Amino acid sequence: MRILVLHGPNLNLLGNREESMYGTTTLDEINMSLEKLGSELGAELVIRQSNFEGELVNWIQEARRGYHGIIINPAAYTHTSIAMRDALAAVALPTIEVHLSNVYRREEFRQHSYVSGVALAQIAGFGATGYLLALRGLCEHISATGSKGSSGGRTSADGAKTERH
Repeated sequence: MRILVLHGPNLNLLGNREESMYGTTTLDEINMSLEKLGSELGAELVIRQSNFEGELVNWIQEARRGYHGIIINPAAYTHTSIAMRDALAAVALPTIEVHLSNVYRREEFRQHSYVSGVALAQIAGFGATGYLLALRGLCEHISATGSKGSSGGRTSADGAKTERH
C-alpha cells in the first residue's frame, strides 16, 4: 500500500520552534520513524513538507492516482484552508489528520478544523508519536476495508521518498 504523508507550514522548524509546545524532535526524526514503521507494516511512504498552501493542494490532488491513503498535519492551514478541505474531499482517500499538540487545549481559533470534517480520524496531543499512531491506524483501516485507493491496488517499488519544498 502507498501512503502520502504531508507536513504543513512551519513543521520544518520542529526541534527548535516552541520546544515547550512541540518538543525537541525534528521533522527529519519524525520522518525516519515513519519510514521505519512503514517498512515494518509493508507501506510505501511518500513524505513531503511545504509552507505553501497551493503546493499542498497539488500534492493532495495528485494522490488520486497511486495512493491508498493520506496522513496530513495541515498545521496552521487546519483553521484556514477550505482549499485543502475541498481537495481532500475530492480525492476521497482515507485521511488521518495529525496534530502534535492538543489543539482543543489551546487558543480558541486553533480548535476549528476544516480538515476534520473530511478525515477518517484526527489524532492530537501525542507529539511525534501521533504520526506513528496515524500510520498504524490508517494501514489497519486500509487492510480491513480492502481500500485500494485510486490506484487499483498497484504500488511502485521505488521505496520511500522524502521531499521538502
